[in-house]
Amino acid sequence: MFCVSDASNRGGYDPVASHAPRWSQRRRILIVLGLNVALIAGLIVAGLLAHSVSVLAAAGDTVADCLALVLGLIAITLRDRDPDPPHAQRPIAIAALVNATLLLIVTVMVTIEAISRLHEGSPPVDGLPMVIVSLVTLAVMLTGAFVLGRSAAGEDLHMRSVLIDSLADATTAAAIAIAGAIILVTNGLYWLDPVLAMLVSVLIAIAAVQLVVTAIAALRGKRVDFDDD
Repeated sequence: MFCVSDASNRGGYDPVASHAPRWSQRRRILIVLGLNVALIAGLIVAGLLAHSVSVLAAAGDTVADCLALVLGLIAITLRDRDPDPPHAQRPIAIAALVNATLLLIVTVMVTIEAISRLHEGSPPVDGLPMVIVSLVTLAVMLTGAFVLGRSAAGEDLHMRSVLIDSLADATTAAAIAIAGAIILVTNGLYWLDPVLAMLVSVLIAIAAVQLVVTAIAALRGKRVDFDDD
C-alpha cells in the first residue's frame, strides 16, 4: 500500500515515480492551508452582510478544513518518523477521521439553521456579496485542487480527503454563486439560500461518511485501496 519505488535498481521505467508530485505533501498542505485561512474572514463578513446561511456554512466548512489541515501536517510528521506500515497509515487515518467528523458537525449545524429559516421564513438576502465571495472562493479552491494535483487521490487517505474537500468546496461555491445571481436578478426567491445550504450539506455529509468508513477500516488494520472512490 505504501510502496517505495526502486527504478534505479531495476534499471527500468517506474510509472509511479514518473507521476510523482513535484512538491512534497507538507508543502502542498501548507499552501492549501494558507489559501483557506485567507478565505475565512471574507466568507464570514460576506455571509453576515448578505444574511446568507449558505455563505456562513461555507465559512464554517473552511474553518473545519483548516483545523483538519493542521492535524494533517501533524499526521504527516508522525508518519515520516515511522514510515513502515501499518504504523504509517494510522496517523493519516486519524487525521482523515477528524476531518470527516468536523465536516459532519458543520453539516448538522447548517442543516438546523436552514430548516429554521425555511420554517420561520427566510429573511432578505443580498445576492451581490454572495456572488462575489463565491466566485473568489471557487477560484481559490480550484487553485488548491491544482496544487494538490491528481496524484493526491492515490497518495494516502488524508491527501485524498483534502482533495475531496477542495473539490467539494469548489462545487459549493459555484452553486452559491448561481443562487446569489438568481436572488440578485429577481430581488426575491430568498428561500433558495437555505435550500441550497441543505443540499450542499447533504453532499458534504455523503463524502464525509465515506471518509469515516474508510478511515475506521484503516485504523482496524484492514488494507485500504486509496485509489478507489
